[in-house]
Amino acid sequence: MAKKAMTSLKIMAPGGQATPAPPLGPALGAAGVNPGQFIQQFNDKTRDLNGKVVGCVITVFEDRSFEFEIKSSPASVLIKEAAKIDKGSGEPHVNKVGTITMDQCRAIAQEKMEDLNAHDVDAAGRIIAGTARSMGVDVEGD
Repeated sequence: MAKKAMTSLKIMAPGGQATPAPPLGPALGAAGVNPGQFIQQFNDKTRDLNGKVVGCVITVFEDRSFEFEIKSSPASVLIKEAAKIDKGSGEPHVNKVGTITMDQCRAIAQEKMEDLNAHDVDAAGRIIAGTARSMGVDVEGD
């Protein structure tokens, strides 16, 4: 008989460097997950990402066991990395903070393809370009 899922959590954590300190530990503990056990498994699975923020969906079962699925990094993190900026603009249509090319958007889209709602890389690249514009990053060649 299959296990019955009790709850599901979505978290963002640095790959290979997560710690049970707040906010991660208390959120896991409240859901009935042993934070130390999760952190150890998460860090083992994401060791090659070395600090890059990744998404994770945790499914907690009635017997307090859990499964988790690693998702790709958020688009905003990848855009900031490509544009070499620390953060997006507070006024994105007034103050521009960086520039990326459409080729960089397509590369980011290729990395995130399984998490995006697009049929091909060009459409996914346009999704990423829209996210970049909303962060105050100009997109060249679109």
